[in-house]
Amino acid sequence: MRVHHLNCGSFSSALIGRLVCHVLACETDAGIVLVDSGFGLADVADPIGRVGKYAKLTGARFRESETAVRQLGKLGLDPSDVTHIVATHLDFDHIGGVADFPNATLHTTAAEEAASEGRSSFREKVRYRPAQLTPRPRTHTYSGPGESVLGFSGAHPIDGVGDRIVLVPMPGHTRGHAAVAVDTGDRGWLLHAGDAFYHRSTVAAPGQVSPGTAGRALRVMEELIAVDRSKIRGNHRRLRELNNQVAPRVRVFSAHDPTLFEELAAERG
Repeated sequence: MRVHHLNCGSFSSALIGRLVCHVLACETDAGIVLVDSGFGLADVADPIGRVGKYAKLTGARFRESETAVRQLGKLGLDPSDVTHIVATHLDFDHIGGVADFPNATLHTTAAEEAASEGRSSFREKVRYRPAQLTPRPRTHTYSGPGESVLGFSGAHPIDGVGDRIVLVPMPGHTRGHAAVAVDTGDRGWLLHAGDAFYHRSTVAAPGQVSPGTAGRALRVMEELIAVDRSKIRGNHRRLRELNNQVAPRVRVFSAHDPTLFEELAAERG
């Protein structure tokens, strides 16, 4: 499996610094599988209508060149070959690009789909933007006991893709948030943790990476927008242990840390 690391959305502000929207494009026997999709062409064309005013507070940048559909074209890949999009969750900065791939099936947890459709709290009204999923894409949801993968129970291999890409429920940031594990073969596992953490210091070995001002600000923001803070802290602990184990080798990264994105893009580019 060949995996491409794409930044499909940038943020910049004085408080939190620079952030990315880390998307994976996996070339598989089942076609191209995206993990998240970042912002899409329609978001670039109408950011307020699609994403809402909250995007301005986070310093979102809407650039056509950063959309997944344009980046795949530059890689010499056909966007029509995108058959599946596996979402860590359905926040506006993770699924805006879904509309650019009308032939793809969207995969998420049943809990996340219910949360995005219900939008029952202020947080959910801000984070879930109905315009981004209108018309509703073909969606496959996951619930139930699942399997054990990398020490996480309740994991689900992606239907139609196989057991090398696995949805790992990890609620806390949202009700149905998940990580996505990708088995790259000789290079080990990638674990796209979505927004289960923001800053690399969270999963580094103790004392290895300083959070700095931006990292501390991100930790506060993370707590403020989480639906379950106790689960967020538990996720941090488990992800830190996984990231620092020796075998099997797992590279844990979040959706928004620019340093982790640049390291992985350089390694696998």
